[in-house]
Amino acid sequence: MTQTQYWQAVQDRDSAYDGVFVYAVKTTGIYCRPTCASRRAFRENVEFFPSAVEAEGAGYRPCRRCQPDQNQDAVRALIERVCRRLDDVGDHLPTLNELAAEFHVSPYHLQRTFKRIVGVSPRQYADSRRRERVKTELRADQTVTQAVYEAGYGGSSAFYRDAGAMLGMTPIRYREGGAAVNVRYTTAQSSLGVVLVAASERGICAIRLGDSDAAVIEELRSEFPNAALTPDDADLAAWVEAVIAYVDGTQTRLDLPLDIRATAFQRRVWEALRTVPYGEQITYRGLAEMIGEPTAARAVAGACAANPVALAIPCHRVVREGGELSGYRWGVERKRALLEREAERAEA
Repeated sequence: MTQTQYWQAVQDRDSAYDGVFVYAVKTTGIYCRPTCASRRAFRENVEFFPSAVEAEGAGYRPCRRCQPDQNQDAVRALIERVCRRLDDVGDHLPTLNELAAEFHVSPYHLQRTFKRIVGVSPRQYADSRRRERVKTELRADQTVTQAVYEAGYGGSSAFYRDAGAMLGMTPIRYREGGAAVNVRYTTAQSSLGVVLVAASERGICAIRLGDSDAAVIEELRSEFPNAALTPDDADLAAWVEAVIAYVDGTQTRLDLPLDIRATAFQRRVWEALRTVPYGEQITYRGLAEMIGEPTAARAVAGACAANPVALAIPCHRVVREGGELSGYRWGVERKRALLEREAERAEA
């Protein structure tokens, strides 16, 4: 399209061009859809951009009336390209300025838009992906040095600095599937089925709900296939009793020492979840807003699904808009029962 055609579409408020381009007004610093009902600016003050991404990258802000930034197709396409770029960074992790130059947007705009859609910054996303590649390489029986370089680390120092938080154990132990790591566990029957509580030397690493002892133990074993899983009913009795009391509604707080691995984003979500009061519920959007990421509801849902400690991190309190129950790692019926019991107990 020529500049004349762009301008004619704006003059005609032609809906066929919504999503094709936006126009920006230099004197106001605002950009709009072609169909915006606002008063037309003088032609000499108008410039055109193929999408909201480029307009915001040039320093314009969206019109509150026509909300041109709500058409997210172009924005999401850009962020998907950035994600693919960060999925395969080789041995050089690009800086924010390098990424911005590569994708022809401002660093500020890239940082803000990426975090709004993905839920974390480009650097946090890249670090997370690189860590996952290390885990994959280690599970494939690579040596630690091979895994570090295959994952894109330029050297071992940066990797070893974060290895403990990343893996929950030394790299060699992780490569061996948790070999030489002792995970103690116990199971007990509750009104919601079998409860499993497992602990490492540092604290509780898993709380599971299931239909049988075999099912919850197998789930634990899949996390650490070569760890020494040791039944320990005596030492873990107090913790499992606290969990059962919480399930039954006779205890409203569950303060347990936890030893769980998490990405930076997951940790923020889980910490926010633990502040949701007993007997109350929150939506995924509300939880996203609580952590300062109002558009990251989908990422928040993913963090809830990855919760390794049922009840201790109360992901059952998160519901859809309107209060509709969504999926729950340990079954929607268990989620419904927990919410009903909490509501009754809080009312009493």
